[in-house]
Amino acid sequence: MATHCELGRFALEDFGAVRIAGADAVRFLQGQLSNDVTRLGPEQALLAGYHNPQGRTIALLRLAWLADGELLALLPRELAGAVAQRLSKYVLRAKVTVTDVSQEWRVSGLADADALEQAELVVLSREQLPGAHPYAQRRLGERLVLTAGGPSGRWLEVIPRTAAAPPAAPRESWRLLDVRAGMPQVYAATSEQFVAQMLNLDVLGAIAFDKGCYTGQEVIARAHYRGRVKRRAQRFCTDGALALAPGALGRLPDGRAFTVVDAARRPDGRCEFLAVTALPGEPPGADVETSPASVQAEPLDLPYVLPA
Repeated sequence: MATHCELGRFALEDFGAVRIAGADAVRFLQGQLSNDVTRLGPEQALLAGYHNPQGRTIALLRLAWLADGELLALLPRELAGAVAQRLSKYVLRAKVTVTDVSQEWRVSGLADADALEQAELVVLSREQLPGAHPYAQRRLGERLVLTAGGPSGRWLEVIPRTAAAPPAAPRESWRLLDVRAGMPQVYAATSEQFVAQMLNLDVLGAIAFDKGCYTGQEVIARAHYRGRVKRRAQRFCTDGALALAPGALGRLPDGRAFTVVDAARRPDGRCEFLAVTALPGEPPGADVETSPASVQAEPLDLPYVLPA
């Protein structure tokens, strides 16, 4: 007998989608993205970085398998068109098309109902949810459900926009869950700012160091094999009410300059945020070109361990 669970649904209307379709879809993406795209399958999703030649992250893509020769990449809608256009420049003779299909798909977040208050509830059976792998997926008719990565208990739901929009809680609530899970995102304001390891993509399973060449691989591999990464995404909470946004600059009480990766307001007005900054014990350095304002914030633990 199927066991059911109540999940909170969160509206992710700022998410878009890019479809990569054709006989060479997997082979094409294998030469463009940081993860091993050959691992994708009907029950296997992936998180992958799309990088420039300097190893800086253009976008983070949540890759899903729709059918043989048809893949879907989820990313912020504000980047979908530019990423589709940029990828298309490298198709050359490959049998593949890259298309911004954000208008065709609606993305929602699903989380255990006790994750946050005031989430609209949806009931699914445990058998309908993907497996325990951090990036698993399951197709349920027209609906696609993917694990969200990070700590368990969160999923992404992808449905055609032709279906009625289900009730959902505000985007900010899901953003707070992302910050607490240590899951980064790249937006227009931060595109091409961070090398892959600065976003902890190596820890989050978004880089395959044993695959062939891809754009930015040389820089990313050098950081992995030859040197310690001294600046990484870390989690903080402001002491008082404050609004921060991706790309915002600041300086911590200990002198470390930071750049915000993602941020969300808590019910008490304080702001929890992920920011790329020097690791504790490293010299503060001139992390940013300007002299940012001091932000009173305390460090918070991530649900994973950063490399020493």
